[in-house]
Amino acid sequence: MHGEYKVPGGKLIVVDLEVLDERISDFRLAGDFFVEPDETIPAIEAAVNGMAAGSDAAALTTAITDALPPGAVLLGFSAEAIATTIRRALASATTFGDYDWQLLRGPALAPKQQMALDQVLAEAVGAGTRGPTLRIWEWQSPAVVIGSFQSVRNEVDADNAERYGFEVVRRISGGGAMFIEPQSAITYSLYAPADLVQGMSFAESYAFLDEWVIVALRELGIDARYVPLNDIASSAGKIGGAAQKRLGTGAVLHHVTMAYDMDGDRMAEVLRIGREKLSDKGVKSANKRVDPLKSQTGLSRDEIIEQLLSTFRGLNGLTDGAIAPEESARVEQLVAEKFSTEDWIQRVP
Repeated sequence: MHGEYKVPGGKLIVVDLEVLDERISDFRLAGDFFVEPDETIPAIEAAVNGMAAGSDAAALTTAITDALPPGAVLLGFSAEAIATTIRRALASATTFGDYDWQLLRGPALAPKQQMALDQVLAEAVGAGTRGPTLRIWEWQSPAVVIGSFQSVRNEVDADNAERYGFEVVRRISGGGAMFIEPQSAITYSLYAPADLVQGMSFAESYAFLDEWVIVALRELGIDARYVPLNDIASSAGKIGGAAQKRLGTGAVLHHVTMAYDMDGDRMAEVLRIGREKLSDKGVKSANKRVDPLKSQTGLSRDEIIEQLLSTFRGLNGLTDGAIAPEESARVEQLVAEKFSTEDWIQRVP
């Protein structure tokens, strides 16, 4: 069995192993990391060999940590990351490079159509009728997109949302509210087989699925980093946030909204951003909570999107795709039957 795991912000870990009589055997560890002293690797391999193949990440981490020689230094990886890689090998996890990725850019859709399309494409990947896909969203109109478990009343000032023309919709993933002005946000979705995140915790999978974006932003001169659980940030402030949904059909939906040129004052009028949340971010005004990409790069929104796509294409491959007619029909069905209904939008009043 073979497993790979690129540590977000770190190095690549590669493991090979066999399972005999439900025990790990012939375990080998490699990668482009740094480690001292040299005997650290044999010590880790000896500790893992013989462990139960059903060992969870915590048990593997403990065994690896206890086996480290005195003064051992692991650079670019950790005992926890090795454990994750082992679990990925045992689960026959895949990597980005195992797939032929398709790109969908646009068309501009109404907010309810965006919500429905996310579900339709994720279900199609799970069913095997569509390959893994990266979608760049384009918006027809302003929106507030609340998480699956958020309260509309708690999150949105309904009067101001109506006054400024923001439609309130609910997505299928959890997380916080997204404030969308069509040319001020960059939103993308990844639709992938669940095998891509096998062996990872939810926290690990968030950073793993967005590592390519961190690389792209750094190529633009931004000192981007991932802040657990689901934020992309720089030294100048928060850039964006991620949300994720794992479907029972065998697919994972992962989407991110980043601020390009967001009107923080308008956002504060439309969203009910409480003092506690602002205090937690260490700022005094909503306008400072999200630092736009425009101010950090001086580039247009389209130029930034092109850089993101160029990076993804260089790392993983990417070919142009299209929404199938049957997918479009399913979108309209879900808009009518689910995403435009009060039962869905107000499911948490």
